[in-house]
Amino acid sequence: MRIDSYIEKLLFDYNCVVVPGFGAFLAHGKSAEIDLATNTLVPPSKTISFNAQLSKNDGLLVSHISKEKNLRYEDMLQEVENIAKDWNSKLAQGESIELFGIGKLWHNSEQRIQFQPEEKINFLTSSFGLSTFAATPIQREVIKEEVEEMEERIPFIITPEKREQTSFRPWLKYAAVFLLAVSLGVTSYSTYGDFQQKEVAAQQDAQQEVSRLIQEATFFESAPLELPAININVTKKRLGKHHVIAGAFREEQNADKKVAQLKNKGYNAFYLGVNKYGLHQVAYDSFDEPKEALAFLRKVKAEDSRDAWLLSEK
Repeated sequence: MRIDSYIEKLLFDYNCVVVPGFGAFLAHGKSAEIDLATNTLVPPSKTISFNAQLSKNDGLLVSHISKEKNLRYEDMLQEVENIAKDWNSKLAQGESIELFGIGKLWHNSEQRIQFQPEEKINFLTSSFGLSTFAATPIQREVIKEEVEEMEERIPFIITPEKREQTSFRPWLKYAAVFLLAVSLGVTSYSTYGDFQQKEVAAQQDAQQEVSRLIQEATFFESAPLELPAININVTKKRLGKHHVIAGAFREEQNADKKVAQLKNKGYNAFYLGVNKYGLHQVAYDSFDEPKEALAFLRKVKAEDSRDAWLLSEK
């Protein structure tokens, strides 16, 4: 008869399972850990060890097997002790013992029992369903730092440009200016008379336009235009001190999406703001009375989300 399956089953519920006449298998709690070398996250678990000195029968294993097989306790105790004798004999002869789901036992050079636990099974019931997984490290942008390092290694040097000197002779510039002045004087003299006549006509047109604008302004002043008054009622939501929170998000756009989803469900959802941890909070509703807030929270947990919680302001 193999008893390793019964030992494995008991290790999920108990921290010590004694095999009478052989030794005890002990379960020790182990916290979650991160392997930085492989970026692997290991959930909480129980580690199994073996102690050959704890060989006195405590009745746990024998009682469990006798109930499972519906046999007398004394008969089962005798059978378990025979199995323990067989295991001790095999170890003394240099053989190893494989216990499925538990581990491997053998004798070292000093004739002491060595135990290698099985790593594939997690005996911690609270970690049921959790498995080891590798997390991908986040590669953050360092563009600014790289640009600063580049500027330090390769300084920018701006060289002023030199204008090329023209080969024209200086006296040509003075001759061109003289000719331009003569031509402008002749043209101005010939057009001076026409300019005076046009100026007088423009002044008369301007006076007529000003008189017309004054008459229009007087008409509107005597008959002012009255516009009807418009009354706009603006209602502002007054927040209470007790908020039923639906969630907190790192991105504000995710919080806006959550508000829209809750409003579609019929809730008076709104964006509450950023908390001290930098998260954008979304609330189902807000209340002045704590009893009303608690009653609404119980309703939300039953109908929409069990993750909702109550935030009360001081």
